[in-house]
Parts: sequence; C-alpha cells; structure tokens
Amino acid sequence: MNAVKRSRTNLAGIGISATVLLLLTGCEVPGAPAVYRPARPAGGGPYTFYVSPDGDNKNDGMSPQKPWRTLDHADSARLHPGDRLRLRGGERFRGRLTLEKGEAGSPNRPVVIDSYGDGRATIAPRGTSGITVHNTAGVEIRNIALAGDRKALREGAGIALRNSLPGTRRLEHVSITQVDVRGFQNGISVGADKDAVAGFSNVRIADTSVHHNLEAGLVFYGPEFDAARPAYANTGLRIERVKAYSNTGDPRNNRRNTGSGIALGSVKDARVTHSEAHDNGTRSATDADEGPEGIWTYDSTRVVLERNRSYRNRTGSRVDGGGFGLDNNVSSSVVQYNLAYNNDGPGFLVYSGRPTGAHKDNVIRFNISVDDARRLPEYGGIVAYGIRLTDLSIHHNTVVMRTDGLASAAEAGERPPALRLRDGMRGVRVHSNIFATDSGPLVDTQSPYGPSVLTLQGNNYHSTRNWSLKWGAERFTTLDAWRAATGQEGLNGVATGSSHNPCLRALDLPGTGRIRTEDLVPRCPRATPTGLDPRALDTDPGPVDYLGRPLPAILTAGAVQRPTPERPTGQVGEPRGRAGQP
Repeated sequence: MNAVKRSRTNLAGIGISATVLLLLTGCEVPGAPAVYRPARPAGGGPYTFYVSPDGDNKNDGMSPQKPWRTLDHADSARLHPGDRLRLRGGERFRGRLTLEKGEAGSPNRPVVIDSYGDGRATIAPRGTSGITVHNTAGVEIRNIALAGDRKALREGAGIALRNSLPGTRRLEHVSITQVDVRGFQNGISVGADKDAVAGFSNVRIADTSVHHNLEAGLVFYGPEFDAARPAYANTGLRIERVKAYSNTGDPRNNRRNTGSGIALGSVKDARVTHSEAHDNGTRSATDADEGPEGIWTYDSTRVVLERNRSYRNRTGSRVDGGGFGLDNNVSSSVVQYNLAYNNDGPGFLVYSGRPTGAHKDNVIRFNISVDDARRLPEYGGIVAYGIRLTDLSIHHNTVVMRTDGLASAAEAGERPPALRLRDGMRGVRVHSNIFATDSGPLVDTQSPYGPSVLTLQGNNYHSTRNWSLKWGAERFTTLDAWRAATGQEGLNGVATGSSHNPCLRALDLPGTGRIRTEDLVPRCPRATPTGLDPRALDTDPGPVDYLGRPLPAILTAGAVQRPTPERPTGQVGEPRGRAGQP
C-alpha cells in the first residue's frame, strides 16, 4: 500500500511522462488505459474499508454494502493512522498486501487488517509474501489466514516485517493475533535487512499458528553480532500461545539450519510463553552442519522462555533436533517451567560455538525433559558446552531418560545420558536436579572438571538398574565412589546429593507412553530428594515451581516441589526468604 505504487494494469505502450503522471496523480491520461484508484474521502478519518468477492472496485469501499472486490485494488490504496482494512470472512482473496514507508499508523492509532462477518478471510498470494510491512510499523493484523502456493513455499513469507532504514531507530508497535499461516518459506519473519541495524520494537504475536512452512514457523533476525559493540535489532517481544508445527525444513539447503518452530535472533527483552513447537524439522538437510530446534534463541539478551512445550522435533542430520536452545551469544536469559519430550536431539541445549565471550549469565531451571535424544544419543536430556561459555546455572530440573528398546541406542552402542557436559565452559553450577534413567548414564562429561569449571551439588541421581556416571575417561558405579574421587557433590565439608529412588511413576512406564505431569512428581514423602537451597548460594530460584505453585520454605530437588512440614535430612543451607521473578 504505497501512495506511488505501480498499478497492476498493463502499462505497455505508455510513454514515460504518461506513466509518471499516472503514478503520481492517479488521474487518467489521454490515450492510456483507464486505471481506477481508490479515492480517499475528503476530510478527516480514520476510515474503514471493506473487501468482498461480491463487491465492485468502483465502489468507495467504505461499507459492507459497497465493498471493493479485489485484494489487488485494496493494495493500491494508501492507509493512514487509524484506518482499518477488512476482508470478508470465509472468503479467499488472491493477491497480497504491502505497507510501505509513509503508510500505516502509530502505537496509539495503528492500521488494522482483519476479517469481518463469519469466519476468517484467507489471503492467497501468487508466489510472493502474503502481507509485507516494509520500513513502517503501527500495524495490527487480526483474524486472518494466509496460504502460500508452491512458489511462495520457496520465496515468500506469510507475514514479512522488514526494516531497511539507516540509523538505530526501531519501528514501533506490531500486533499479530489469531492468525494462521501455512505454505511459505517462513511463516512470519521480523527483523532488519542485511545493511540495516534496527528492526522493530513492541511486537506482540499471540494466539497464532505457523505450520507447514519450509524453513521456519516464526523467525526474528538482525545484523551480524558484534561482541565488542552488542546491538539487537528487535526489542520488547511478547510471543504468547503460538503454535509452530510441521515446519519441515528444506532438504536442499545444507548451508544453514532449516525446519525450526520459533527462532529468535538479535532480540532484547523477549518473552515466549504458553507456546508449542512440535513435529518440526522432518525434512531438514541430511548433510547440514546446523540443525533445527523447536524453540531457540541466538545473538540475544534478556530472553525468557517459559511455560512452553516442545516435542517430537526432528533433524535430518546428526546435529540439533532438540526442544529448546540457548545458542551463540545469548546472555542474561532464563529458560523455566518448560516441557520437552521425544525430540531427536536434546531437550535443553546451551551452546556457544564462537569465542566471543558473549554467552554468559544464563539460567535453566524448573524444566522437565522426558525421553529426549531419541535419535541422537550423543546428546542427552540437558546438554551444555561451548567456547568461552560462562556463568551458567542449571537447577531444579527433572530429567527422565527411558531408553530400553530405543533403536538409536542399540545402533550407536550407547544410551543418551540425562545430563551431558562438554568442554569450553567455566563457572557452571548444576544443583538440585533429578536425573533418572532406566539404565543409561546419569551424567556424561567430556573431561574430569574441577570446581572452578563445574560444580555439581545437591542433585538426585537414580537409575532403575546399572547405576553409572561417566566422568571424563572414568566410569563410576556409585555416588560415594564418584564423590570421593572427584570432590563433587559436597559443600563446606558436607556430602550433598543422593541416589535413592525419587518414586517417579514415569520410570515404570514404557518410553513411548503418554507424558503426564503426575507421573513426574516424586511420590516418596519421607525420601523426597533434597537439594541445595538456592538462596543460600545467592541464586534466585524464582517464585514458583514447574506447576506454578509458590515455592515452599524448604526446597527439594527437581522441577516439582513437594511441601515439607519439617526440614528433611540432608538439606544444606538455610533459606533467606523468597526471591522474585527475574
């Protein structure tokens, strides 16, 4: 929707002067084909315009009784702050919509694109993006479906928000709600073009589905990250109740990862909550060096991923395919109250592949991983490693690995561990987690780390049989032997950690069974695994457990807390009051 937007009428045979006059004035030129331009009413506004297959492009479009007929005609109109473009519900409109610089609105007077009548209108572009917002904002898109064709699956986005303006000013206010997007290269993409610095701020995407797209469901992006001068293209993101599924990945693209559900790049102050990513990455390239993830972030800071589910995500290669990820250059971020299960790769991955020193101060807490690393046992339930990765806290998570009968484990000759830690990290603390397996290793580390690199304290390590823990080149079969040999699982001369049965019903169920929260709650009142009190370690535990219940005064190991009327034996550290949400 540009004031000087080229008409879709064939202009062949018109001289340059006639073309320029036609584009600038919208007036009919003698000898040229007649072109109708939507006339904006004189006076104030804002106005509401309607589009219906039963309409006529010669109407003023200002009522359901006199709507425009085609989306192409509506696209040639210029929308001002507060205007509204409404498409008749239940109808399919060929074409696309484009908002360019000088159009759209403001946070207080946004342009709104939505449906009217019964049902949801569908925009079906011809090999292009469905809705493009370029170098402008103040836009709200509601109750619209977008369906791409074969060409759009390779080249378009259902909704594309692009900022290519010079300078550092972000374009403010975008809202996308109750939208369904399928059949594009990317479902929804938001960010700064290659040579730009700034993207968008105050972006909310809610109650939306992005599915059956090629490369990603929902993606944010920005310029190349510079650790010396960190800058983030997009700020103030709220992603709520988004479903990203069956985004397949591109089997022909081995240059980068494809097939993710939700990928946040170059973002600051972002929150993803109550969302789902599942069955993504099923056709990603078999020879790619990078793989897809369900929900992940990179080159970002102050990101919170909470109360989401990520499951049955796949990878075509031997990398990634996990549930949640904090990838390169992520700092001051929290992953909490999430559920990952039955993913090809790790349930939760923390990784740094670049020596920037920008991957730091992150927390993984009160999450649950069940039966992850199904195809790739070289990962595990929770996996952390990377170059110059520092100050990572992993606490109060529950990881259950049921690997009996797992084909990938038999083929590879190994079973995935509940926790895998590899080289490159420093200042990592792992405490008060439940790690439970049916026979695979509870912990597998690349090297025998000292306490300055890695500290494990107050965790519960339980295997239904063949208790084992790999510590570098050594394998231990009891907690006491490992503790004595390594100095791990101790605090101020007091032994911490336990290996007794946490009484998780899930350990008695087959690995392909349905995941139920009640099967992951410790059910041994007198033997509930005790962990370290995070407040005694100057660690903020947050306000609630995985179930959203306020934390008790005495914390136990694992993601689900069981109120304890008396101090359990083995608790280390005195509570100092409840800390707040980060």
